[in-house]
Parts: sequence; C-alpha cells; structure tokens
Amino acid sequence: MQAAIDGFLRYLRIERNASPLTLKSYGEDLSMLVEHFRSSEGRLPAPSDVSIGQLRAYVASLHERGYARSTVARRLASLRSFFEYCRREHLAESNPARALRTPRQGRRLPHFLTTDQVATLLGAPAADKPAGLRDRAILETLYSAGLRVSELVALDIGDWDRDSNILRIRGKGRKERIAPVGRFAAQALTEWFEARTVATDLGPRDRDAMFLNRFGRRLTSRSVGRLLQKHIATAGLDQLTSPHTLRHSFASHMLDGGADLRSVQELLGHKSLTTTQIYTHVSTRRLRETYERAPPHAQRSSPSHR
Repeated sequence: MQAAIDGFLRYLRIERNASPLTLKSYGEDLSMLVEHFRSSEGRLPAPSDVSIGQLRAYVASLHERGYARSTVARRLASLRSFFEYCRREHLAESNPARALRTPRQGRRLPHFLTTDQVATLLGAPAADKPAGLRDRAILETLYSAGLRVSELVALDIGDWDRDSNILRIRGKGRKERIAPVGRFAAQALTEWFEARTVATDLGPRDRDAMFLNRFGRRLTSRSVGRLLQKHIATAGLDQLTSPHTLRHSFASHMLDGGADLRSVQELLGHKSLTTTQIYTHVSTRRLRETYERAPPHAQRSSPSHR
C-alpha cells in the first residue's frame, strides 16, 4: 500500500505536473487512509485486497469524527484517483472507491466586496513608502486580474507585457492563461517597480520575482494574507475578507457589468463552467435584494408585466 501511494504521488508530480499544494493534499488524504487501516485492522492491506466495505467503514469513521462534508468529499476524490491509478498499473483488479457515494453539499455563496468597499481597501496602503506601493500593487493586481493568491506570488517581472498590458498567469496544474490588467493596476505596478530596488534591506535577491519582502525574497501566500489583514483593519472591512475575496469580487463585478459567463470562466482559469456559475447566484441574490428595496408600487405592479 505505502509503495503504491509513493508511486501515485510520483506519478502526479512527474506525469501530471501537479503543484506542491496538490501533492500535499493527496499525501495527507492517503495518510489518513493508512492511519485508519493500521488502527482498525492492525495491518496495511495491499491495494488489491481493499474492498468497498472497508472503504465504506473508513468513510463512516470520517463522519463519526466530525469532518465537514466538503472534507469527506475531497478525501473520497483522492481515494478514487489513487485506486484508479492502482487499477491502471495492475496493482488492483478494479477501483473499489468508484462506488462510494459523495456526500451532498450545500453550496455556500462566496464572500465578496461591493465596488465601494473594494475602492476603500485599494486606497488603504500608504502611497508614500515602498511597502505601501507594493501592497497597493498587490491588491490592485489581485482584483484587476481576478488572481488566486498562489498565482500572484508566482508572478515574475517578465510576466507583465507592458505594451499589451496583460499578465501571463500560471494557474492550477501549471496551466497558463492571459489576464488583462486595468489602468489603475498598471499604474500601481509601475510605481512599485520604480521603488522595488530600494524597497528591501538587502536589495532584490529573487531578482525575477514581481513582489518581494523586505529581505528581497519572493513573497509567500501567507505574507500576502497577513498584509491584507492589516489593510482590512485600516479600511474597517469585514475580517472574513481574504485574498480570495478579491477574486470573488472581480468575478461578481464582471457579471454585474454585463460580461458573459464564458468570458469570466476564461479570465478566472476555471476548468468547468459549473465552478463559475456560483457567481451568477451572487448576482441574482443582489438583484433580488435591490428589487425588494424598490417602492411597493413597483412590487405590486410587476406581475402585470410578466
């Protein structure tokens, strides 16, 4: 079993070009399965000996331990992928995880900011210091291009084509896409680049990285989260706001502005249109709230215009 898991993770890394975060998630999920077998059966079976009944017992143990449905669903997906790999590599005759039922999940609407709240947040970093110029460029770029924070910190200076004003993004699965940059984000990036060389204590050490910390190293996703929380407090916004909130807000505002769903899907780098459709629910909810705030006469007269 352990040798099969090691082979599966190696396959993901080399042949599927999976990101370090994806490899970490699969590794943790499969480690949970190993832990379950060792504690419940006192041994680790070979992939070919695992039955659907054993996997159902494992899933039941996850529910009993209080794991969220989304976590259980992710671990089931990891099992299906792993045992499918075992079947293809002739380590098992079939995929016993295929018949496992994924728990139904209630879909939560993403947290987003209004355009006024976004403007307040983007104006929070001080523009008279290099760190403030960097932070403003980070927030403007996250919102303007609808980036994941992992995509933002992976940006190199050469990924910005100033003539066309577009960014080359390396998304999930190392897939590349092109994202346009708005004029405010372009201005913020220009000002940051002018201050970038003197913005660190030691000078740029990761010379290609677009965003650096004060030691001249590439910023991490965690660092971006921390600096965002500081500016959220300054702006007086909801503490639930995260770097991903700006991505949600970008998508919602694009649809509100008349963009079609397919275009938003391409800009976000979503593999499936179903993932993007959640933002139509946000726009519909906001439309309903606006309607309910309308004068009573408009509400009474609306059925006659159907």
